[in-house]
Amino acid sequence: MPKQEIVSAELAKPNGHFAQATQARAAGRLVFISGMTARDAQGGVTGVGDITAQTHQVCQNVRAAVTEAGGTLDDVVRVDVYVRNMEDFDAIHAVRRQYFTGVAPASTMVEVSKFVNKDYLIEMNAIAVVGGEL
Repeated sequence: MPKQEIVSAELAKPNGHFAQATQARAAGRLVFISGMTARDAQGGVTGVGDITAQTHQVCQNVRAAVTEAGGTLDDVVRVDVYVRNMEDFDAIHAVRRQYFTGVAPASTMVEVSKFVNKDYLIEMNAIAVVGGEL
């Protein structure tokens, strides 16, 4: 699904790997991906204490969900990211650049005090527009 980055001269350049806004023709299917954490396929937590390892697992989990829906990470138009420590911003975005290689999705990142598992450092939900029939 093609998407277009929207850039306004009235806004500062993003300080991370995300677009100010993205535009997508919604002729496809909207896919709403629940919050993905660093849980691996067996249910264990990847990278306890390691934000880079956990961000890789989170991005892989988002990719698995959008792939199962018939899309790719290029179809993701928005992500919301929840982190335990905002000081991990740069490390998280370094990993995100490896997965979201086209137009970056619009994004919000918020620091939270707790997750459902004490070992989680990051959680990401996503919205994708995937072409084709159900």
